Amino acid sequence: MILLLGAHGYVGSEFARQLVLRGHDYLAPRSRELDATRFDSLQSWLREHKPRFVISCAGYTGKPNVDACENDRAGTLIGNVVLPQTIAQACAANGIPWGHVSSGCIYSGARIRQLNGSLQSEKDLTPLHLRDIVENSPERVVGFTEEDAPNFSFRDGPCSFYSGTKALGEEAIAHAGQGYVWRLRIPFDHVASPRNYLTKLQAYPKVYDNFNSISHRGDFARACIESWEKQIPFGTYNVTNPGFVSSRQVIALIQKRFPGSHRFEFWDSDEEFYRVAAKTPRSNCIMNPGKLIAAGVQLRSVEDALEESLRNWEAKG
Repeated sequence: MILLLGAHGYVGSEFARQLVLRGHDYLAPRSRELDATRFDSLQSWLREHKPRFVISCAGYTGKPNVDACENDRAGTLIGNVVLPQTIAQACAANGIPWGHVSSGCIYSGARIRQLNGSLQSEKDLTPLHLRDIVENSPERVVGFTEEDAPNFSFRDGPCSFYSGTKALGEEAIAHAGQGYVWRLRIPFDHVASPRNYLTKLQAYPKVYDNFNSISHRGDFARACIESWEKQIPFGTYNVTNPGFVSSRQVIALIQKRFPGSHRFEFWDSDEEFYRVAAKTPRSNCIMNPGKLIAAGVQLRSVEDALEESLRNWEAKG
């Protein structure tokens, strides 16, 4: 039996679906039934039920976006630092392996291969000379690996409070027992939802354009579960579909699939976006999932995942 925490959220519900598809029994108590922020409560539950594995999709994301975390910093700290630390420590005390859904939002930008072959980290890919490289020489764009220190965190700011707590949460559980840290990045799939990147793009009055790695929700949950099934080495893994896209590229795919359905407008600049629409800095980054793939867990390309999602699009309402 597997303990699944956060099973009723956007990502957690897909874990629940994938566990059933793969024939795993699981229990998914709600927070009122099990307060996993309390070590004694979680310890008692683990000793009574003896799960083989613990998956935590729980955390504090802020609704409708990360700006909300700026207004509830205590709740964000509890959800993104105290909660994963308590889960990891309780699992370690009981000899139970665990998996924690983290975030790629602890990075900003990408590494760019220079003409002399060296790599240089760039936090912001919007300057014209860097945008030109990303758009016309994508082979020179190298995503952040698990070995790269977060550069959008409290230790390397500026950052959003949300991103700062996600990086801090990873630090808090780094040496607690045997576990996986799975980094998610901008989830999407074919089912419309306020949490779905494709839904968000179609709902924005204006779109903020930048380059990002993104994660198909089903691919992400399947890959995470498979990493435990295959018993790949414990550790941190970037779980994003290989490749990267810009907001403009995704919108072009939406318009191709649904011509004339929506007129999209873009912010003229970062300055305008942050002056009018955002309260806190946003993470835009490119990540490298090569470590996970090398361990034997396959992921399809971001282009294939997007095309399949739009081809099977299910709108609600």
